[in-house]
Amino acid sequence: MGKQGFDKKLEAIAALRSAPDVDQLRKALNDRNNFLVSKAAAVAGEVAMQALIPDLAAAFDRFMTDPVKSDPKCWAKNAITKSLKDMGCDDAALFLRGLKHIQLEPSYGRPEDSAQTLRGTCAMALVACPLPRFEILTHLVDALAADPAKTVRMDAARAIAQIPGLDSLLLLRLKTFAGDPDAEVTGQCFMSLLEIDPKDYIPFVANFLTGPDPDVRLEAAAALGECHDPQASATLIENYQTNPSDEVKRAILLTLGASRQTAAAEFLLSVIAAGRQHDAITAIGSLAAGRFRDEYRERVQVASTARGDAKLAATFEKEFSK
Repeated sequence: MGKQGFDKKLEAIAALRSAPDVDQLRKALNDRNNFLVSKAAAVAGEVAMQALIPDLAAAFDRFMTDPVKSDPKCWAKNAITKSLKDMGCDDAALFLRGLKHIQLEPSYGRPEDSAQTLRGTCAMALVACPLPRFEILTHLVDALAADPAKTVRMDAARAIAQIPGLDSLLLLRLKTFAGDPDAEVTGQCFMSLLEIDPKDYIPFVANFLTGPDPDVRLEAAAALGECHDPQASATLIENYQTNPSDEVKRAILLTLGASRQTAAAEFLLSVIAAGRQHDAITAIGSLAAGRFRDEYRERVQVASTARGDAKLAATFEKEFSK
């Protein structure tokens, strides 16, 4: 296919967003070019054209044959599975096939796995499939424990949070203690635990703020900052007073800026007014980047200048002028 013909097909697919046509989309999904099929699949998902679910599934099967050649970079399979998930497709066999698919493609140095996004999407889609709960959790735990890609392990932890229960809590809890080569995976387990049961797991996650792994300490602070329960902010504030690590203290100040709790903003203001200079500087930046920026602007300016510290005043001008 020449460039002109390719561009024409691409334009025709894009036009279907505003004027969906099932026959034209079906035709596009049967194209041999994986990039064009990815665009058609995305449109089908955006307009929620349920009639095309069988066509999307057939295209997925087609691109699983000789996949490195037929669908380099997994462009088609990624778009297809996302649209199927978004349209509520519950084809467990398809999503399990995608969850287990590793696609190693030539690159400079070692071959690269292009199917990471595909596996993550399938993990998230699996929770809505009509399989026994035990079977779904088994597949997700396999991905959480053994998938070679960090992003897939994180998506598996997110998916487990979508099927809350004591078994889900225990699996995530076990993973946090077992650890992971990438601290971000442990951090996602923290967030999933807090999503399922914040009351019981705020103290659990807080214990990791003083743990032996510095990266996990920062992940615990970030997870508590993401939690909407007021007790999470209160726990961070309390830990700031006692935590021996300056790095954790800084992480706590930064994450409090994103909190929805007024108490978090008030605490940051108190640090600006009376805290150590470097902590006050961090608190100014945190409030400037957070949801309370406009509401607290005047008070931050007063607190920044009242100490007679030129560096704090300059930090306010810099951070709040962005």
